[in-house]
Amino acid sequence: MSDIVDKAVPRRRGTLLRWGVIAALVVVVAVTVIFASRFGDNPGLVDSPLIDQPAPGFTLERLYEGDEVSLSDYEGEVVVVNFFASWCLECGKEHADLVATAEAFKDSGVRFLAISYQDQPDASRAFLEDLGRSEYTDYLVDSESRTAIAYGVFGIPETFIIDQDGVVVGKIIGESNALVLGDALDTVLAGDTFGTEVAGNQRSDPSDD
Repeated sequence: MSDIVDKAVPRRRGTLLRWGVIAALVVVVAVTVIFASRFGDNPGLVDSPLIDQPAPGFTLERLYEGDEVSLSDYEGEVVVVNFFASWCLECGKEHADLVATAEAFKDSGVRFLAISYQDQPDASRAFLEDLGRSEYTDYLVDSESRTAIAYGVFGIPETFIIDQDGVVVGKIIGESNALVLGDALDTVLAGDTFGTEVAGNQRSDPSDD
């Protein structure tokens, strides 16, 4: 009998050890998921290959006047490039904050460019007339999406900040707001790189719910 007990004890201990290891692994996985989900909102852990690189140049037609505008026209200024569309719900939500921020920084050497993304010009104009145009923003048409491709845009809204030297120093993914955008511009105007921040949700095409 004692031999049976002696043999059973190691097996029991082995079983408990295995369950202990499994439980520990479950805890590690759970903690990893929790931290990953929390860090997913951390701007410092979101990277963009364009950050600290020269901004891709472009020449686009104005949405209203019809003449062309080049990024090089704003040399020496901080440029905010925002991609939007009339079918983008988040674009509508952030619009008032973009207009307010453009006005707040109008005397700080900052210029806003809003580029219509995969949208009909008439629809984009109706969108802006409904929500209100900014007199401190140039609205442009990216008819062949070449500029969006150059900037790696696959979902909107998406906003890029280019410093006075023509370098991309900030990127805001998703629905932005005046607080996030203002903080980004203050950082850039102080001579620092803002980096990339996930501010909200995006849409990739009109079929997104």
